[in-house]
Amino acid sequence: MATTTTNSETPTILVADSPFLQALVQQLRSYDSFGVYRTWTDELVIAPYVIPKKKRREISLEGDIDPTTQLRIICYFRAIAALIEQETGLLCQVVVDLNHEGFGWALVWGGKLMVVSRSLRDAHRFGFDTLEKLNEQGTKLVNSGIELVQRFPEVSKL
Repeated sequence: MATTTTNSETPTILVADSPFLQALVQQLRSYDSFGVYRTWTDELVIAPYVIPKKKRREISLEGDIDPTTQLRIICYFRAIAALIEQETGLLCQVVVDLNHEGFGWALVWGGKLMVVSRSLRDAHRFGFDTLEKLNEQGTKLVNSGIELVQRFPEVSKL
């Protein structure tokens, strides 16, 4: 996996090197009906997912969740579903249910099998410390979902 260095000399993963990050960019671009992202690099498109801990703590938990944050959460789980679909051939569906306080669930299922189930809290602050952490967590969920489909093929079929 190729990396590049930024001004602070910390290694940074490239979107082109990660199937998960590529799927996430594809999901985000699919919501860009006005073509705003057309000239943006892939790294710039997914930049809102990278929120350092200190900055996340500054995000208020008061009030409803920002629609942009809700869309980021949905795209994240749809990218996971897309990669599971691609690998297994199983059509996956995503449901994200959040209340106004930022608590809820994200579910990905295929057939009769729940392949990913994550509880969400403090959804106002949804994000990752680094691009590497984003890739790591997403890839981990994809791999566990694929493993479940392979382990229980009879349940995953309709």
